[in-house]
Amino acid sequence: MALRLSPHITVMANAAQKAAKRLLRDFNEIEQLQVSVKGPSDFVSQADLRAEAILRQELEKARPGYAFLMEESGGHGSENWSWRWVVDPLDGTTNFLHGMPHWAISIGLERRLADGGSELAAGLIYAPAADEMFWAEKGGGAFVNEHRLRVSARRELKDAVFATGIPFAAVSAPRRLAFARTLGTLMPLVAGIRRFGAAALDLAWVAAGRYDGYWELGLKPWDMTAGLLLVREAGGYATDPAGGEPRSSGDVVAANPHLHPRLCEAVADGVAAAGSRPRAARPA
Repeated sequence: MALRLSPHITVMANAAQKAAKRLLRDFNEIEQLQVSVKGPSDFVSQADLRAEAILRQELEKARPGYAFLMEESGGHGSENWSWRWVVDPLDGTTNFLHGMPHWAISIGLERRLADGGSELAAGLIYAPAADEMFWAEKGGGAFVNEHRLRVSARRELKDAVFATGIPFAAVSAPRRLAFARTLGTLMPLVAGIRRFGAAALDLAWVAAGRYDGYWELGLKPWDMTAGLLLVREAGGYATDPAGGEPRSSGDVVAANPHLHPRLCEAVADGVAAAGSRPRAARPA
């Protein structure tokens, strides 16, 4: 029997599927796309812009009072929002432009709290080329299509496969060094480390138990908002290296409960060794 989706997830799924049709068409005609350079190794294409416009139109039509934080066009709506969509219309643009079918649409939903902070209310990550839709709501579990997700159960580093994002040209030297230190620590200890180039899907795959953990420094809110909730609702931990909220720091360590402390320690040690910021506290 098909799962009954909540109103919010239904709105997000419909918007993502509509944008995906346009993206798949563009993906099959890559050579005709106009591409601009936002910075070193940082691209934006017509596909990103068209998908973002479709997502904004569909989400705004379904929930006209909600604010937006979008990768390409920034913030929209009231600064005193009660609900806000956080949208990456095409996570993995470089993969997309090179004809690699590992890219996704990411839509997160934040709810304002009485103290002025916000919580993650819902998240959806859709990989059109694989037709996999990952989704979660706070307190409702995490799913891919109609199957419930659980993080992996592996306990030993020697059995673990981790994902990461390798720094590219625009990343600062201290952050590149922090990554290199962490990589050097982990490589001799684990079964493998992967870099597939789409942060949202990395987090979704941790939630699905495909990866045992994932780390990356310097992410933007649209890269991770949906994925953080997926990992947590699948029984994993998603924090920064010090155990804090990644949406505040931009640094993410996500893993199953057994491996999360070890991964946090390795990432925090790498950051400290690079001298890019004070040593993060090790989780208990």
